[in-house]
Amino acid sequence: MSPGGASEQDKFLDAAAKLRAQYEAANLQLDRHMQEFSNYKYDGEEFGEGEEIKPRDPAIVASDVAGQISFLRKLKFQYLEQNAKDKYVKSVVSDIDDAPIVTAEDNKELAVVNEEKKAKLKLAKETLAEAQHNIRTLAPMVEQDYTKVKQATDRATELAQKILDARLALTRLRQTHPQPRLTIPMADQKLVDQVEEIQALTDEVEEVKKRTRLIKDQVKNGSLEIEKLRIQQAESERAVQALQLEEDDNRLVPLYDWYTASLSLHRNLMGLEESHSVSENELKLVYSVGESPPTRVSISLIFIPDTRELAGVETTGFDMLGVDTAEIVESYLQSNDPSGLVALLLSRARAAAYGE
Repeated sequence: MSPGGASEQDKFLDAAAKLRAQYEAANLQLDRHMQEFSNYKYDGEEFGEGEEIKPRDPAIVASDVAGQISFLRKLKFQYLEQNAKDKYVKSVVSDIDDAPIVTAEDNKELAVVNEEKKAKLKLAKETLAEAQHNIRTLAPMVEQDYTKVKQATDRATELAQKILDARLALTRLRQTHPQPRLTIPMADQKLVDQVEEIQALTDEVEEVKKRTRLIKDQVKNGSLEIEKLRIQQAESERAVQALQLEEDDNRLVPLYDWYTASLSLHRNLMGLEESHSVSENELKLVYSVGESPPTRVSISLIFIPDTRELAGVETTGFDMLGVDTAEIVESYLQSNDPSGLVALLLSRARAAAYGE
């Protein structure tokens, strides 16, 4: 055992020894008094001979005494009632000569006493009426105060429950997310970093939008140029058919060079990678859409044999960009506009590729 524990035990032993010495010096003689109380014999004069005498609890004795006092009060009231009845009967049936004489002075005294009692009764009634008026006046105010106190109590109870729920939720969060937790400076720094990142992303989005608008303008200008070249190509074809040039005609070389340059320009502007005839009435066009890496899409134009009427269109690669081509193809099949169909499909594909 340590020295500190031994010294504390010695203190308890000393205190117990002092308490025992004080008890012996007081000479209370508790054992003797308990024995005398148990062996005490009541005298026969205090109680009847047949009545059994036993020690009782003082609380039970007090209850019995209260019951006896109540019984004696009722008995006294019955005695006074019977005595008054007896006097009244005797005064009625007794001889007039023996009856007590009631004088005018007695009546005056009784009248004075009655007036005093009436005044006291009137004052008591006024006091009672004033108290009732105060009660009726103060009752709504007390009810309002009670309602406010009750609402405040309910609000306090609700807030206390919310505080307990919040503490419980905080405890669960602490258990779910142990140390090290995110401190206030770390949270502020993280917020600053997120704001900077959002600003950078916003600037990047603006740059992409500017580039998208520029590309759209370029595509629009390219489409107009292609339409012009298509018109010139049609006119050149009609001119060639009209002239019926022979193979050794010297004018065919410049026309071929112009057609080749126009086709090369169309390829560069529209991103045309391949164009070949699958059959006599089917033309397949393969385009490159987007950047890093570009997406290859193909458009197969199927015509009615020996005519320029569009019979059907097959597309591949547009579903990867999220472009639905069914409605577009259906509308342009009815109008028989293959050039407009190709231009619109490429425009939708480029818009999807650049995230517009």
